[in-house]
Amino acid sequence: MNLKIAVLQGDGIGPEISAQGVDVMTAVCEKFGHKVAYEYAICGADAIDKVGDPFPEKTYEICKHSDAVLFSAVGDPKFDNNPTAKVRPEQGLLTMRKKLGLYANIRPIQTFKCLIHKSPLRSELVENADFICIRELTGGMYFGKKYQDNDKAYDTNEYSRMEIERILKVGFEYAMRRRKHLTVVDKANVLATSRLWRQIAQEMAPEYPEVKTDYMYVDNASMRMITEPAFFDVMVTENTFGDILTDEGSCISGSMGLLPSASEGESTPVFEPVHGSWPQAKGLNIANPLAQILSVAMLFEYFNLNEEGQLIRKAVYASLDANVRTPEIQVEGGERFGTKEVGAWIVNYIKKA
Repeated sequence: MNLKIAVLQGDGIGPEISAQGVDVMTAVCEKFGHKVAYEYAICGADAIDKVGDPFPEKTYEICKHSDAVLFSAVGDPKFDNNPTAKVRPEQGLLTMRKKLGLYANIRPIQTFKCLIHKSPLRSELVENADFICIRELTGGMYFGKKYQDNDKAYDTNEYSRMEIERILKVGFEYAMRRRKHLTVVDKANVLATSRLWRQIAQEMAPEYPEVKTDYMYVDNASMRMITEPAFFDVMVTENTFGDILTDEGSCISGSMGLLPSASEGESTPVFEPVHGSWPQAKGLNIANPLAQILSVAMLFEYFNLNEEGQLIRKAVYASLDANVRTPEIQVEGGERFGTKEVGAWIVNYIKKA
């Protein structure tokens, strides 16, 4: 197979983890006889500094004409601490999602047996946690009408039937491929948009009679994720709720550096780690590259190259079992490995497999 991959390294630790993802992808392609070509493009704070736009038109064109995007992270404290900034790195993310029509964000939440002790939750709660959060990505408050002055501000939360139906369809179809349990998360007791979400979900549920469909308010869901994460199989929700819940879910595994994600929709899919740019760690060779590397596994699996994806997962599990880990998940007294060393170990494992 021939693959053309757009690589958006972004900010902070982005370039460091991106390099490991690219090396792993290259190793897998060489092993399985695929041809891969990379085209690099700027985004985020890096792009603002260079051209004044967090997602320049040239970057969009590169993404649009690629088979997939391997994305890393955006964000910089100089924008975080300036509430009056007119242009922000995160706007580039929103623009990318909107222009590529990426309406479905797929975030698997899982635990790793050798890391259960790193989870902030008791081991008996998390040892069987394995679920997927599906977040609607191009609607809601993030894209609604906005206004701000010195005394008043508002964000409009708006959804159409079409937007809701297509993301619920993704949720039901994922549930059919897994344990046939779908939880629709909303705030239907307060929000009109949530009531429409619930109405449409109830209309669609009979089309999937094998799926057990339940409904949960977002505040209850946030508590249930902590007290009983193994309850969930597939969770689907709107943009803002999904943003918060998926970050909460990522902590279950013990480190945000472990979990990948995919954004899919009308155009080129994007594969990225769930964590941010962690600018304080930039250049220190301590960032965990596993979420980026597992995003590469999701990329291969998107193209039904499942053997390739499984080899990456096997290599990641082997690295964890061998205690080849970055500092935040290393066992006490274990050998110190950096971003580059973990990536190189996994590449070597793939080549020898």
